Amino acid sequence: MPKMKTHRGAAKRFKKTANGKIKRHHGYKSHILTKKSPKRKRGLRDADLVSGSDKRQINRLLPHDQ
Repeated sequence: MPKMKTHRGAAKRFKKTANGKIKRHHGYKSHILTKKSPKRKRGLRDADLVSGSDKRQINRLLPHDQ
């Protein structure tokens, strides 16, 4: 049986918390910021948690992160 490998693209985008939840950052924050309101840009700063329906797929991509 070959080794389980971590998906490096996913490893750079997601981090697991101590309680086993998965943290992610928002998109749409890198360019074309002039038309976005300050309130919207402020909201994009904070990290968010991955929804429950996506959690299983991301856990498969990150087999060794506990």
